[in-house]
Amino acid sequence: MIATPGAIVRLVAITILTVVIETAGVSGIRAIGGNADLIPLVVGAVALWSGCITGAAVGFATGLLLDMLLGQQVGASSLVLTPLGYMVGRYGEQNEPSNALLPIPVAAATTAAYLAGIAIVSFLLAFDAHLSIYAFRDMFLTIVLNSILALPTFWLIRRILRPVLRVDPVRRKRRATPIESGPIGLRGLEV
Repeated sequence: MIATPGAIVRLVAITILTVVIETAGVSGIRAIGGNADLIPLVVGAVALWSGCITGAAVGFATGLLLDMLLGQQVGASSLVLTPLGYMVGRYGEQNEPSNALLPIPVAAATTAAYLAGIAIVSFLLAFDAHLSIYAFRDMFLTIVLNSILALPTFWLIRRILRPVLRVDPVRRKRRATPIESGPIGLRGLEV
């Protein structure tokens, strides 16, 4: 991602809108017995399209803003979302994210890692944390709902970030032209 003032404004707007929409409306809506969670979806989408450093920065800012808005222990969400954004961004840098269905497994993995990380951090920081079988059911349903919401969310984030990206992640690399030569054993000899 090219670090221009326009790119920074876009990332700040994405971060603020995501946290506000999550806390104001989406977290209270139940569908198929679970809640959708936009936070790991948006952090994963920004990291996949724009890289590991931007993903880590957006993860940290989103987590910090979320904790301050909800009055939770400040830094708990940032502790989980920062490495999550970095790892998804690193995956996007190493592997070409040109497959149209790539957002679905990335969203599922990002949501699973976020929920597991939040559970671990809450157990480490709180004395009164309890775990039941219903928590695992809710985690599974959240992963399923986020996988359903993955395609439109990743499409929207890519559409917002496309003007400031260095390379459009959807366009595939062109294959090199094949070498025109004789039989297999004589390739490279230009016979």
